[in-house]
Amino acid sequence: MVARKRTKKTPDIEFRSEALAQALERQDMAAVALALRNGNTVVPLLKPGKRDDPLDGGEVWTYRDPQSGDVALLLFSDAKNKPQNLPPGIGLYSPVWLRSFLTKHRDTITTVFLDIAGPHPMQASPAELLAALELGE
Repeated sequence: MVARKRTKKTPDIEFRSEALAQALERQDMAAVALALRNGNTVVPLLKPGKRDDPLDGGEVWTYRDPQSGDVALLLFSDAKNKPQNLPPGIGLYSPVWLRSFLTKHRDTITTVFLDIAGPHPMQASPAELLAALELGE
């Protein structure tokens, strides 16, 4: 599975990673790495993919700091943890996608926030997450 998004045709998909939620609760970076390596992650989407294709991921939303120009990728353990002020679309992405996305944008993304609005936020550099994801190969 590469990516999934919420549509009327896919009501049975759970937009949550219990392993990631537990790792964030413990603030355990090794467990976070394991959860990202072995499970899906909720990602905010600026523009949803095709409505009839739950594997078409759409366009990933990133945050650019207006002061510094730094770009952050936001990842969530649960769609319920995504702040309401972000675009409403979400996708459910695999470890393969995350590795590919971070590799492609490693020179642009300066930090990755996990559950930025809580309940147990963490952050890591793209390089840290890539190293963790590559351990699973």
